[in-house]
Amino acid sequence: MTKAEAIATISEKTGIDKASVSSTLEAFFVTVKTSLSEGEPLYIRGFGSFINKKRAAKKARNISKKITVTVPEHHVPSFKPSKEFVELIKDNIK
Repeated sequence: MTKAEAIATISEKTGIDKASVSSTLEAFFVTVKTSLSEGEPLYIRGFGSFINKKRAAKKARNISKKITVTVPEHHVPSFKPSKEFVELIKDNIK
């Protein structure tokens, strides 16, 4: 499902016009991005958590130049679904 399809589906189910749904969805995405960029996790009860995961520093190889490069410690955004969400998916997809 694409973002446009999600907007259309939400609009049909709620009766709210697509422009309002689109702006609300975009505001949600901005909130998630802002929260994670500030190091603050975002918890949505019954759905899941948007968190930053820490990746340790490691050594990598650039095989074309045959050199070893150190990749510094960094954070990557991650989503962890809630138990209820996982159970719903497990029960419905078989």
